[in-house]
Amino acid sequence: MSALPFAVRWGAATSQGGRSHNEDALLADTDVFVVADGMGGHDAGEVASATAVEVLRALVGRAPGPDEVRAALVEAHERVRALASEGTRRPGTTATGVALTVHEATVCWVVLNVGDSRTYRMAGAVLEQVTRDHSEVAELVADGVVRPDEAAHHPWRHVVTRALGGGAPSVEPDVDVLAVSPGDRMLVCSDGLTDALPDQRIEADLKAEADPQAAADRLVATAVAAGAADNVTVVVVDAPAVLPR
Repeated sequence: MSALPFAVRWGAATSQGGRSHNEDALLADTDVFVVADGMGGHDAGEVASATAVEVLRALVGRAPGPDEVRAALVEAHERVRALASEGTRRPGTTATGVALTVHEATVCWVVLNVGDSRTYRMAGAVLEQVTRDHSEVAELVADGVVRPDEAAHHPWRHVVTRALGGGAPSVEPDVDVLAVSPGDRMLVCSDGLTDALPDQRIEADLKAEADPQAAADRLVATAVAAGAADNVTVVVVDAPAVLPR
């Protein structure tokens, strides 16, 4: 049972897309919603993403604050690093999503991110990415070396600069707090979705379906129909249109 003053509605869907297996994992339960995209090849990537999700599952029902979320991500990093066998590539995983909490007497989204999976918010029918990609190409765009319209096709777009596990001894997750607005719709997704579909199409599909499960199913189906080359995982979370005072 959550300590929050209201419940949210959500839906989740996943597909292996153009891959032979699915290395994504997801968590959608009560007040914690996460997508993890495993790296390291068959078995290693799947285990890495599943391990991260299991660590974060301990937050469910606790309305975790930003410090708890950050600590769980650090623990997940250590657990994934411990999976490596001598002489094999170290497995890793991205993790992105939201947890609901009460922060300074206000119900808030705790937005978490490590890697290049993404979390978006649609408020007032406008879709906005609320996470920052941890990737080589995102840094090049930030530095003005690559134009935003070139990023989607840049050869370094999948080179991740932060991950849970992998070769880095420590991790610095992004953890931010956003006040919940009435009618917020949060989208949590792996890069299989955003590689296959532009933001404008994602926004259109989110607007086309009022039910969050229908929206999640539609987005995955649209990405697969568009030729998604990677695994595609989507979680859609809806806050109530009227929030309790």
